[in-house]
Amino acid sequence: MKLGSIQQGNAWRGMDMLVFNSWHWWTHQGKSQSWDYIQDGPKIVKDMDRLTAFYKGMSTWARWVDQNVDTTKTKVFFQGISPTHYQGRDWNKGSKNCYKELQPLTGSTYPGGTLPAAAIINKVLTGMRKPVHLLDITTLSQLRKDAHPSTYTGDHAGVDCSHWCLPGLPDTWNQLLYAALIM
Repeated sequence: MKLGSIQQGNAWRGMDMLVFNSWHWWTHQGKSQSWDYIQDGPKIVKDMDRLTAFYKGMSTWARWVDQNVDTTKTKVFFQGISPTHYQGRDWNKGSKNCYKELQPLTGSTYPGGTLPAAAIINKVLTGMRKPVHLLDITTLSQLRKDAHPSTYTGDHAGVDCSHWCLPGLPDTWNQLLYAALIM
């Protein structure tokens, strides 16, 4: 993975609307990791701190948008961070994960706090020259520990607390995008 390059970015030029998101694949390691090495400038490394890599990759994306998108013709959105629920201690449940969680959290704040990746997105977006509309789905998604497939698929070899049931929470994300488009 080249942190300083967007090789296929030309395909995005001239679109009426662009919707970006990121983070989910940055957390994968081992066999689920989608790259063998990370290139950071001239250095090639086997791995590095994922938040540092994410910041560098998102900064490259921001530079690309600032240099290549005509926002009088193209509306740019960034969908916030889609959280996981692998650590029950984040919502005061010890070491439990999302399995068998059937109710969303109440209230409007997540006990586990703000995700560091969300802070990176906010930092990158505020440093951009071109307007990018943040679809901030992070907190509302954090509150939905009950919306993952593991809750409903029964006891099996793995627990999936990073993807979402369909229909469900992703429909809310789409409604927020639609609302942003018609406003």
